[in-house]
Amino acid sequence: MRRHLPLLALLFAAQIAAAPPKLEKRAIISFDPGWRFLQSDAAGAEQPAFDDAAWRAVDVPHDWSIAGPFDPQNTTGGAGGFLPAGIGWYRKQFTLPESDSAKSVFIDFDGVMANSDVWINGFHLGHRPYGYVSFEYELTGHLHFGSGRANVLAVRADNLLQPASRWYAGAGIYRHVRLLVLDPVHVAHWSTFISTPGIDPGSALVHVQTSVANQSQTASPVGIQITLFDPSGTQVADTTLPSQTIQPAQTAEFTTELRVNKPSIWDISHPVLYTARIRTRAGRRTTDDELTPFGIREFHFDAATGFWLNGRNFKLKGVCLHGDAGALGVAVPLSAWQWRLAALRELGVNAIRTAHNPPAPEFLDLCDRMGFLVMDEMFDCWTVGKNPYDYHLYFAEWSKIDTRDTVRRDRNHPSIILYSAGNEIHDTPKQQLAKAILSGLLDVFHTNDPTRPVTQALFRPNVSHDYEDGLADMLDVIGQNYRENEILAAHAAKPSRKIVGTENGHDRKVWLALRDNPPYAGQFIWSGIDYLGESRRWPVIGNSSGLLDRDGFPRPDALEHQAWWSDRPVVNMVRRTAAAYVTPTDPGYETAPVDRRQSAFADWTPADLSPHEETVEVYSNCAEVELFLNARSLGSKSLPEDASPRVWQVPFETGTLRAVGKNGGAAVAQNELQTAGKPAKILLTTIRERLTPGWDDVACITAAIVDQNGIHLPRATNLIRFSTNSAGKIVAVDNAGNASHEPFQTSERSAYGGRAIAIVRATSDAGRLVISASAEGLAGSEVSIELQKGNPNEF
Repeated sequence: MRRHLPLLALLFAAQIAAAPPKLEKRAIISFDPGWRFLQSDAAGAEQPAFDDAAWRAVDVPHDWSIAGPFDPQNTTGGAGGFLPAGIGWYRKQFTLPESDSAKSVFIDFDGVMANSDVWINGFHLGHRPYGYVSFEYELTGHLHFGSGRANVLAVRADNLLQPASRWYAGAGIYRHVRLLVLDPVHVAHWSTFISTPGIDPGSALVHVQTSVANQSQTASPVGIQITLFDPSGTQVADTTLPSQTIQPAQTAEFTTELRVNKPSIWDISHPVLYTARIRTRAGRRTTDDELTPFGIREFHFDAATGFWLNGRNFKLKGVCLHGDAGALGVAVPLSAWQWRLAALRELGVNAIRTAHNPPAPEFLDLCDRMGFLVMDEMFDCWTVGKNPYDYHLYFAEWSKIDTRDTVRRDRNHPSIILYSAGNEIHDTPKQQLAKAILSGLLDVFHTNDPTRPVTQALFRPNVSHDYEDGLADMLDVIGQNYRENEILAAHAAKPSRKIVGTENGHDRKVWLALRDNPPYAGQFIWSGIDYLGESRRWPVIGNSSGLLDRDGFPRPDALEHQAWWSDRPVVNMVRRTAAAYVTPTDPGYETAPVDRRQSAFADWTPADLSPHEETVEVYSNCAEVELFLNARSLGSKSLPEDASPRVWQVPFETGTLRAVGKNGGAAVAQNELQTAGKPAKILLTTIRERLTPGWDDVACITAAIVDQNGIHLPRATNLIRFSTNSAGKIVAVDNAGNASHEPFQTSERSAYGGRAIAIVRATSDAGRLVISASAEGLAGSEVSIELQKGNPNEF
């Protein structure tokens, strides 16, 4: 399988959701640009008068660790991809007009890695240890207003003590930052909660609750107006709630229900979003307005039949994802996630587990828009640590606060169907401790969102007796990592249990356990995409467990999963070698040729082109597959009941190997592999036809080394040099090789597996961005992308 370019391009070309109504009162100002950064500690840097002139100018999101260098002496070790750690400072100067002096002003951070402290004009606003949570501080009372009166926002992120994570976690202000300027009477932060408790074909009941804060000096009668807009932006429901008198420094809660006629239902194949606009009114004056996207849908887990969405029963075909995107680190533009999720969707993936922490909020927005179901996970540990300096040091003080804030932030996303309280928690052998912690977390989840079930990725529950001591049955849906026979046995022992696989391997027996057992709601494969870190030894800097490699190309396992999971006819082929091969944990892995780093190859270009026999595996969901070598039929094979591949022993000869899938005797899909000749040129491709300037919109440019006929050479390692015209810039390069120590933030990269990528960003909103690639001894190539104005979140 190759990337299905028309499908992926369509996802980028189409605007998935219509623009919602615009805000009229509240001001939300991006605070991403214009920071100064220092990659070390600096005494007194929180003070406004501190001289930061020598600091580097950066925009956020910014992950400073990804710049490297890779070094076996870096204290993050293999878990952190051997990338650097330490302390980083950020400072930003800004001014506010005198007209804002009577307003309430807040700063929102979507995520700072990690142990962050924030100051405004020298005043310490607060500390947050967990790098994956979003948080807000109020700046009111600590600001200067008027022309020439500068304010200084300072942030210190402390990642010095390592190891603090089992995977690459990055460093710095790696998510977006916003300034909010509000009337003192306004909708309280994360207080709006929208659910759809009743849906029938003719109408849907929409439940809305919110809180209004009065930060003025006088009591104020406040009412609210709630208006619902459909996916096209048309108003479909409206109500005004009676006023409540809110005293100074107090809040009041408002709750109501509205009915939407002939609702458009959110589904994985129809991810449409409504918008709720809440306006606060003090007398005749509108003081604030807030926009909240939501989806109208119904889901539940059933102990006997698994997962249901909008009356349909189907399996969760999920993958686990860490938060980095290879060369981009953990500061990931939204468009990068979009092309990655689109590549997973092509395999048949319909669900994502955010392993093992809350994601960036815009990632959940994207899942809403693309129709993915999400398990929103909180923690990788509780009070028993997995590293000397990980979250267990802060769990007792912060876990309930972090859970509350995350649930309140995320509870309006229709994509979320499960919360997870933790992954492979090592507290569970201590029965009383673990049950007390889980009980407290469940209270926080259910208090802040009673509409969604909570699971936990149980770790060897038969060893820690989770099924016997009652811990597993505290969960709304029981989750277990691996050992599928154990969770199925637990269900057989108590059929009222709702069960899901929270982390699973790639083997066929794993798929059969899901396919053949109706109570088993779904599985989340470890992992969806290769990621940095979790390496057991130098020089390996990444983990190769993904269905996709870091650059988004499918591994052979992915081709088999596509045949199991896809709803459309699929035919894929690989060569399967019997020779021993090395894994990333074996000595000599870094110097071994690509042929010895895996045992399956989606090509017809073996290293040995002399006569020999090749084992060909065909992965297909078609009733019949016929194999051809250079137009000669090698016979047909029927679909096995046990989902095993169809295997041929093929005498090798150069040329074309073609597999044709048939249903009812008619050809419905095919796959073709050709023998490559000598390297001749670079072939540049991209799925993007248009690009807008802005941090969140980037394009991935693939450089493949091909022969004179355009056939990819799977073992080419040429050094490829990328360049752009003045309309854009290169953000990063990569080749998906987990033993490569070449820097990401440069313009050249050695090919691995015959490919390398460049990630580019537009610096203009007109004309064309031209990207070129060259390599010694090869004909170069270029590709161009049309540039346009627009919202970079609407691809």
